[in-house]
Amino acid sequence: MNEQQLIQLQSMLGYSFTDISLLEAALTHSSYANENKKTGAVCNERLEFLGDSVLGMTVSALIYKSLPDLPEGRMTRLRAELVCEKSLAAVAGKLGLGDCILLGRGEEKGGGSKRPSILADCVEAVLAAVYLDGGFEPVFRIIYEHLAPDLCAVAHENTDYKTALQEMIQIKPGRSLSYTTISESGPDHMKTFVVEVRCNGNYLASGKGKSKKEAERSAAKAALEEITG
Repeated sequence: MNEQQLIQLQSMLGYSFTDISLLEAALTHSSYANENKKTGAVCNERLEFLGDSVLGMTVSALIYKSLPDLPEGRMTRLRAELVCEKSLAAVAGKLGLGDCILLGRGEEKGGGSKRPSILADCVEAVLAAVYLDGGFEPVFRIIYEHLAPDLCAVAHENTDYKTALQEMIQIKPGRSLSYTTISESGPDHMKTFVVEVRCNGNYLASGKGKSKKEAERSAAKAALEEITG
């Protein structure tokens, strides 16, 4: 890691550090710090600890503001998707952190600069460094820029209408859902199923699909749309 790499990373982040030592620490893996104790190298583990909380709170706020109709259970699952190792490693790739992080000789030879767990931890450490240097505002902006494009995609891909309907129905105790296949048509390789969803025996909606699962999902979606107007 050299001065030019630090300048380039700050440009990618859109943030210039007042205390550059915070960024240097965020980019220092424990394997490097252990091999360079005499130089006073500080590893990023403490920053990673703080960054995990900073990231969780910021992403929670982003989801809360961006998706006002999402129930609590779906918010929790969506946050987990956005802050998972795979997602953070992808952010690290966009920022080029793999080329900046300081690794011990063994870790470097073993391909540590491309290891998802190391990259994800480094992202959390960098966010903590930004927070300590400049507060929440630049952290929110960085996360918004690099994770918000995935927010709606993840929300759409993982929309579980059956779970969402279940959560809505269970707001009042003593209510339960049932799905019933009322018809199936077409040849075996191209069947169409029609499913009804009921709450305590009362009809809510019906849906079609190429499988019973798809038809149930369609019925749940129709029921949610009917209930929420």
